[in-house]
Amino acid sequence: MKIYVDADACPVKGEVMRVAERHGRAVHMVSNQRMRLPTHPLLNIQVVAGGLDKADDWIVERIAAGDIAVTADIPLAARCLSKGARVLGPTGKPFDDEGIGMALAMRELNAHLRDAGEIRGGGPSFSNKDRSRFLQALEAAIQALKRGG
Repeated sequence: MKIYVDADACPVKGEVMRVAERHGRAVHMVSNQRMRLPTHPLLNIQVVAGGLDKADDWIVERIAAGDIAVTADIPLAARCLSKGARVLGPTGKPFDDEGIGMALAMRELNAHLRDAGEIRGGGPSFSNKDRSRFLQALEAAIQALKRGG
């Protein structure tokens, strides 16, 4: 079981490392730019050059059933689910096979509405409650995978 993090804009990198360390799980932080992260024997920092979606491609090429992906990117979440991985958003919300189609459709609708000027801005800001919910969700996902679920 490995943890793959779409790390460019991920607000829970430290939380991922704390939980991974507790369980002795390797973490791959994947981004398009250099990150300042402390060195750790369980951490692989992977900087992927070459443009949009290259970090996503790197993750999808390596992730497997029994691994965990952390991303807010809905298309990447769908690709990881298709490989049998578990996927968590940084707020702790899990992506699953039942809801990913609706999430993709809502993403497209919102993009269309933004392009048309009907909606502006992003979603709500990231909170301490989101951080706590993420920690609980990551712990639960690791425990479930350890039990074979």
